[in-house]
Amino acid sequence: MKIGANDGDGQVRDGAWVADIAGLLDLDGWPGGMRVIVRKERPHPGAQLRFTDVDGHRFTAFASDAKKGQLADLELRHRQRARCEDRIRCVKDTGLRNLPLKVFAQNHLWCEMVALACELLAWTQMLALAGAARRWEPKRLRLRLFSVAGRLASSDRRLRLRLAGRWPWAADITAAAVRLQALPSG
Repeated sequence: MKIGANDGDGQVRDGAWVADIAGLLDLDGWPGGMRVIVRKERPHPGAQLRFTDVDGHRFTAFASDAKKGQLADLELRHRQRARCEDRIRCVKDTGLRNLPLKVFAQNHLWCEMVALACELLAWTQMLALAGAARRWEPKRLRLRLFSVAGRLASSDRRLRLRLAGRWPWAADITAAAVRLQALPSG
């Protein structure tokens, strides 16, 4: 039996369903009480279909040992957990993939710097960037925004940002600078 799935706000999403299919699977060898919950949904307009999408529907599944809870609530909790996984991936991309130093205290300092870098990335995305740039991964941010050659020039008691050449993301950089300058100080 399938029931309506929730969106991120907890409201029923049109075109999405969840079902528990543990009774249809052979779960011998799995811990007792395991549930396999499947979500079926129509991808949003403009989404790139995958070869695993069947009849225009996307299927995702996960296993859970949760005994209580509505299927839609369990599935929503699982999808919200993906945000945490995204942050972990970003931390690894920012420098925590391996510890480069030999002494514990030095690696501790390295971890603190990586945490600070991740915080700066998150605040930059939240305060300065807009649109798709807010969701860019650290690698893409480094390529498009942080590695551009530029110069801060002052004239008439004003700072001006001058970017080298015709950088494709110059508008994103200047818009970010304008947003940051518009923030209240203090």
